[in-house]
Amino acid sequence: MAGKFEVFLDSESRFRFRLKAPDGTVVAESGAFDDKSAVAAGIAAVRECAGTGLVTDLCGAAGGAKPAPARTPSHVQPGCDDHRIPATRVHSFTAAKAPRQPAAGPRWTGAA
Repeated sequence: MAGKFEVFLDSESRFRFRLKAPDGTVVAESGAFDDKSAVAAGIAAVRECAGTGLVTDLCGAAGGAKPAPARTPSHVQPGCDDHRIPATRVHSFTAAKAPRQPAAGPRWTGAA
């Protein structure tokens, strides 16, 4: 089951949205928007980018300490064929072995 977006007005009467997991846990909350069309555009941007977003670790190792390994909390159960990949495999594309051959000519003709 997929999560859901909820649109609401904050204490300053500005539009915001929150993303909730299937169990009702708030996963993310947006910044403020001026109107409903702007909040709808924000939701569309999250839907488009979230699945393909790269993970950038900004924690760093302070004082030479080794950062703790990332792990999925035990209460999070992947759903909807959710295939999680470790953050270390963000760039898993392989280079092509040979350049592509040029495509055949166009299928249409110049005669009208």
